[in-house]
Amino acid sequence: MALPALTRGRRNAMVFRQNNRGTARMATGSGMVTIKASRLRICAVTCVKNEGPFVLEWVAYNRLLGVTDFLFYSNDCDDGTDALLDALAPAGVVHLPNPAQGRNYQMEALKDAARQEIVSRADWVWVADVDEFLNVQTGDHTLPALIEACGDPQAISVSFQFFANGGVTTFEDRPVIGQFTRSHNPDLWCDQSAIEVKTLVRRDFPLQYYGAHRPFFRKSLPAAKHPRWTDGSGRPVPGAFLAADRPRRMRKFPAAGARNFATLNHYALRSLDSYLVKTERGDVNREGRIFDESYWQERNDAAWEDRSILRMLPSLEEGIAELRALPGVARLHDLSVQAHRAKIGMLRAQPQVAERAAHLAALPALPPGELELMAQLGFASTPAEGAR
Repeated sequence: MALPALTRGRRNAMVFRQNNRGTARMATGSGMVTIKASRLRICAVTCVKNEGPFVLEWVAYNRLLGVTDFLFYSNDCDDGTDALLDALAPAGVVHLPNPAQGRNYQMEALKDAARQEIVSRADWVWVADVDEFLNVQTGDHTLPALIEACGDPQAISVSFQFFANGGVTTFEDRPVIGQFTRSHNPDLWCDQSAIEVKTLVRRDFPLQYYGAHRPFFRKSLPAAKHPRWTDGSGRPVPGAFLAADRPRRMRKFPAAGARNFATLNHYALRSLDSYLVKTERGDVNREGRIFDESYWQERNDAAWEDRSILRMLPSLEEGIAELRALPGVARLHDLSVQAHRAKIGMLRAQPQVAERAAHLAALPALPPGELELMAQLGFASTPAEGAR
């Protein structure tokens, strides 16, 4: 069955692939914007485990950006995520169980993804997680606009911007991007000026393999054949990052000045309720990673307000409604929400979890080390959350 009322990003991509003529109009919070014609086929690749309540928002949002196809790998879900993904097939979603046999779930999935037709036929491939939303700041706020602004390179790496919990305790079944608007200073994360990235990759990139944060090419590739690769401002990425010859610069580079055309909103914490579920679930991408107090504090810096992505909310809500109209999707989404709330209730009923939740909620919205530095500098009090 075809999607009854395709979201604008998807519908435009389909029409423009046929004739590459004309434009379309998309409603945003600040009025109407024109969407340029595009022939691009763009595939988003991701891994999930028990992310059912958040799938519709992520798919709908990326369709607004111009993503035409999705490849999801699921890891032993017990909240109905896998069934929901299957029901989203008419929206361009391909769902596969993660074939990983080892501990590095995401890298093994990406190795498999490179062999899948949905990826190999794509003009561009976007590897990201479902708590990451590419916030395009140029043109009509779509991926084709970003690609054009950056000069149509072979890869575009966009810097993370971690959005704080903002004191939100309770999980709500509504768009995440509308609930959290404070982040760290975009040029500085904790004590680091270099911030990790995610990368949009063009078909003709001299690919050796996809990584979670960036693609890799062979070390033996002559310099003359190195890919044209930019940051989110269309500037060439630093040489150390391009060559991937320094482990500390393999996945990140200085973020200052790198976000003129796009930033990557990363809602790693969401509500405290959902964070408790995340800590119980574990990392979907690799075994053994612990979501501890440091993980929370590093991503809960509320120094900066950024509401720019809210321009997408009106169209996003329409897109979610259109996905819910697909057979079975609304029911399966609602079941995943019920499962999420049941897990929250089960976890909060455990004294040690309730104690940990209270502890996290009481922590200042400051990155590790900043409170101690303030004390050394003689500040008498801690700034209120979000007031810095």
